[in-house]
Amino acid sequence: MLRSIPFSLLIFLSVITLPSKGQQFLQFEGEEGPGKGKHIVLVAGDDEYRSEESMPMLGKILAHRYGFKTTVLFPIDPATGDIVPNFQNNIPGLENLETADLMIMLIRFRELPDEQTQYIENFLKAGKPVIGLRTSTHAFAYQKNKESRFAKWDWMSKAEGWERGFGQRIFGETWVNHHGVHGKEGTRALVDGVSLQRDHPILRGVEDIWGASDVYGIKHLPEEAAVLLYGQSTAGMSPDAPVIWEKAVMPIAWTKPYQLEGGSPGMAFASTLGASLDFQSEDLRRLIVNASFWLLGMPDLITPEMNVDYVGEYHPTMFGFNSFRKGMRVEDFK
Repeated sequence: MLRSIPFSLLIFLSVITLPSKGQQFLQFEGEEGPGKGKHIVLVAGDDEYRSEESMPMLGKILAHRYGFKTTVLFPIDPATGDIVPNFQNNIPGLENLETADLMIMLIRFRELPDEQTQYIENFLKAGKPVIGLRTSTHAFAYQKNKESRFAKWDWMSKAEGWERGFGQRIFGETWVNHHGVHGKEGTRALVDGVSLQRDHPILRGVEDIWGASDVYGIKHLPEEAAVLLYGQSTAGMSPDAPVIWEKAVMPIAWTKPYQLEGGSPGMAFASTLGASLDFQSEDLRRLIVNASFWLLGMPDLITPEMNVDYVGEYHPTMFGFNSFRKGMRVEDFK
């Protein structure tokens, strides 16, 4: 009988079953298309901009529209199996990077176990391409495990060769500031007139991008970073809000080569846009799909007419801390 089992044993049994609570990650098998045979891993893990909503949406487009196999990873509280964006110490499924051709990440201030972070390092040492969105410039923050060999990835790192951490080393920037007024100003991409890379394949068909998230300050981009888009703050959080020309423009999308010690050279694409609300912009979705094709060596297949319509419904929620939908499970995003 159950009451005959010692209480301490019941606790032990409950703990060892925690990792199996619910589905740990999503996979969408690619249908027919140019991406068939290639694998993209999308990593959600920020506590403000609802990457748990946007990454599955992008994964579905890439799989169902273009044939890529996509795997979507989430921050999961092992005690419940729920997706909890502000649970900073667990993103199960990173072993899928072993077979990935491209990683797309939107993470913020993560402090993952070394065995999970090791998969990210292995992927980058192989020189494989990576896309970093919004808060990925400050992807890691080591507050508790300062003895971790990945502590040099901290966004404020002073370690030699890793100054300003993972974001600076891989994407060319760390967290600087809100150049726009957070929660009151949006971002208008200056597609024409300011970009020096208008003929770049990543910009094919990209004509109009507005996002509800504000412009980030950028001050450390290295010379090897090639800015594709600049952005300007808008006086309000609607697409028709006027541009605030009194403010300086800032880079909002760029490419940058990277290389880890002992690793092969790779290429990154970064954008400071990326809130789930931002992806209501068709051309922001197009920008990420185009960047995926370009990074995977398929620039000739990028056309202005590429279909970036949602697969199924997409109802993004307002960004904010601790405002995520509670009780979410991986299965909810199928």
